[in-house]
Amino acid sequence: MNSYWNTDYADMIPENMEAFVEMIVDSDSLLAKDLLKYKEKKGSGFILLNLTFKETFPFEPPFVRVVAPVITGGFVLQGGAICMELLTKDGWTSAYSMESVIMQIQSTIVKNQARINFNASSLLAYNHASALHSFRNLEYVHYKNGWYTPPKSDG
Repeated sequence: MNSYWNTDYADMIPENMEAFVEMIVDSDSLLAKDLLKYKEKKGSGFILLNLTFKETFPFEPPFVRVVAPVITGGFVLQGGAICMELLTKDGWTSAYSMESVIMQIQSTIVKNQARINFNASSLLAYNHASALHSFRNLEYVHYKNGWYTPPKSDG
């Protein structure tokens, strides 16, 4: 049985090492406007995240992926994986609270102009295996090439 966290972001890990978060975004963003349309069509006005924790948590990051809706841009990859250094072993610190991690994900997705793909076919639906494959590929690429850090003037 899975646990559901809402915007309270309890800093406790469920016994089964998996949790779902109903993430909302800044109401002034284009993604928030998309979520309003998505709510009219599908009945939910949030981004559903799945967090999977290893037994080594908090010393290693959780694996975080988008479950729904299908998003284009915003560093959301195939399968729903999220491209963020903080979600990798090299970028992670055990000092992060889950609330701060979710806030970073919100900020990254919105700032990088994520939009809902309303035309996504069922072939593009997200799943854990595809997300994990995408995430491992991005880890390898960034391990070899490093991470790009935008200038502070970019926010």
